[in-house]
Parts: sequence; C-alpha cells; structure tokens
Amino acid sequence: MAEVIWAEPALHALEEIADYIALDKPEAAKKLVKTVFQKVELLEGNSKVGNVPPELKNTRYRRLVVSPVYLYYRMEGSKVLIVYVDRVEREFNLLRFSEN
Repeated sequence: MAEVIWAEPALHALEEIADYIALDKPEAAKKLVKTVFQKVELLEGNSKVGNVPPELKNTRYRRLVVSPVYLYYRMEGSKVLIVYVDRVEREFNLLRFSEN
C-alpha cells in the first residue's frame, strides 16, 4: 500500500480553488475537497488509477481527474507524491512541474 504525500504547493492550489468556489457555493467547495481526498485515497491501493496525459508522455507524472480539477502526481518508491493541482480549463504548462 502506497503512502500519499501532498506537496505544499498542491495543497495550496486546492485551497485556492476551493476558496474561489466557496465565494458563490460554499457547500460545493466542501464537497469538492471531500471528493478530492476520497479519490486520492484510491491511489494508496492503486497508484495507476490516474492516466498519463499526452502532455506528460515519457515523464514519471500521472494525472487524476476530479472535475473541475486535475491532480498531478508521481511515484517515488512506495510513495505517491501529489505535486500539483490545477483547474481543468487552464492551459497546461510543463514549466509548473520544474519546481516540484
């Protein structure tokens, strides 16, 4: 069973997204965060639940979709590192991964 570790920037990004949603729909924001953490728990038992998006082909990163967010992660031994969270409608930028 893998241990899931959140990078601080990923948690911060999820918090910002939830805060934005909560401006108009506080219950929807709470539901999103709960759903994200439930889906991330799936990675403990199967780290390949996410897919390899075309933009990250030939890298060690995978993406888990929990609409309206993408969770980007990678495996390091028996650990799953959640390195980045982004809104699905944002244009993908590989440079965001250089810091993680």
